[in-house]
Amino acid sequence: MAKHGKKYVEAAKLIDSEASYEPLEAVELVKKAATAKFDETIEVAVRLGVDPRKQDQAVRGVVVLPHGTGKTQRVLVFAKGEKAKEAEAAGADYVGDQDMITKIQQGWFEFDVCVATPDMMSEVGKLGRLLGGKGLMPNPKAGTVTFDVTKAVQEIKAGKIEYRLDRAGQIHAPIGKASFTAEQLNENLTALVEALNRAKPAAAKGVYLKNISMSSTMGPGARVNTASFK
Repeated sequence: MAKHGKKYVEAAKLIDSEASYEPLEAVELVKKAATAKFDETIEVAVRLGVDPRKQDQAVRGVVVLPHGTGKTQRVLVFAKGEKAKEAEAAGADYVGDQDMITKIQQGWFEFDVCVATPDMMSEVGKLGRLLGGKGLMPNPKAGTVTFDVTKAVQEIKAGKIEYRLDRAGQIHAPIGKASFTAEQLNENLTALVEALNRAKPAAAKGVYLKNISMSSTMGPGARVNTASFK
């Protein structure tokens, strides 16, 4: 059994571990329980009623959180010519082609998200092991393989996140910082859950939203009433 510090123990008294709270109330409690000296990230875990072993029940996609995540994403775009100029104008932090590929092969990873134009993927594919292992490989389903680099960069900068079902049948995603207002976090949570509902596989049977909980980086978790989103 993991031992917790005094701050965690005190914060845990604010939340009934057996209760399911309405979304806004859960957010408010998690904010109160975030007592670390830094601005903690508020994270959500959603357990879905799907079988992660079956391809026709995979859940993966993207959603633009209305209030962002509170983190400035550093965007690398693999593009040439006019598309490279577009990426720079859209606010990409790094833009290049073979020069960036070589840099990554040499161990450079000072970025958070990769975008690539389709004509670059044959070259970017050579970085499969390096980028894939860090979850950075551009992917059409995530909107990061596209000729519309302006839209891709702007959405990422605005707070677009990718969600993906893990082997335990759960989705983990950040919805903001403890410094956000409860209303902002609630709206981000709602946007995420609505996106998950839209992504429900046709093959999924029974209860889809099985469990939702949220917590701050260092704080205790609070269960959210899933019926609020149906």
